[in-house]
Amino acid sequence: MRHLISPSDLSVDELDRILKLGQSIMKNPEKYSHICDGKKLATLFYEPSTRTRLSFEAAMLNLGGKVLGFSSADSSSAAKGESVADTIRIISSYADICAMRHPKEGAPAVAAMYSKIPVINAGDGGHNHPTQTLTDLITIKTLMGRLDNMTIGMCGDLKFGRTVHSLINTMVRYNNVRFILISPRELKIPDYLRQEVLEEGNIDYIETNELEKYMPELDILYMTRVQKERFFNEEDYIRLKDSFILDTTKMKYAKKDMYILHPLPRVNEIAAEIDSDPRAVYFKQAEYGVYVRMALILTLLNY
Repeated sequence: MRHLISPSDLSVDELDRILKLGQSIMKNPEKYSHICDGKKLATLFYEPSTRTRLSFEAAMLNLGGKVLGFSSADSSSAAKGESVADTIRIISSYADICAMRHPKEGAPAVAAMYSKIPVINAGDGGHNHPTQTLTDLITIKTLMGRLDNMTIGMCGDLKFGRTVHSLINTMVRYNNVRFILISPRELKIPDYLRQEVLEEGNIDYIETNELEKYMPELDILYMTRVQKERFFNEEDYIRLKDSFILDTTKMKYAKKDMYILHPLPRVNEIAAEIDSDPRAVYFKQAEYGVYVRMALILTLLNY
């Protein structure tokens, strides 16, 4: 039995197989529409979610399976004080596979220790979001045809952005990937990521607060929102929330074949005028997330 708690739980070969399966499903979804007949996915979301929860549900339904679960801690026995360990022990008897989102870092790893079914981390605090990383990878691979030899700009909240942390941890495993890390000083990537991943791996990276200066070098621009829910006080959030806003003026500096990704939800860090730019692929990215989650479910269920 396999779990997916961190992107590093999958080898590069396994990542590539999941991406290829996701692309196969994308081309011929009907072929896979009954593979999970009789199987159930439990979605245990202790934190609000739109795309991740619904894309997991859509993925299982598209495979012919069924879904059960809850969409907030308030609507579960967590509100009564039940532990994650006890919850997963029960859910293991009800479902065949589980996707869990939790505000506490490490909660899905704890669940995996007590679970009789595969556990997928659907986001734990500011730590990891491996299925968003799979979504990012299939988007880049499908649109660019490769996952190596590129410069990726990451812009916005790099301190609390679990999608950023997961994507960096994964992309460093591919050849000749360079990072431009664009953020306010207060929202720079965590020290452990800088020291233990980028510097120890001799990865080429630049930290800056200048988006326009480095825009012409980027193959991918990964925008993120400043996450209000991660701040301890509202004053800091208000001061930093509009640090970077991507608009048509800034896009004049970008390559004609650069792509803009965003894990969503967007607040105001990408102006609505950008949506019609063919380089803006964040809505397509969300669509691809369903296919790659279908591929992951099949992989963890050993199909």
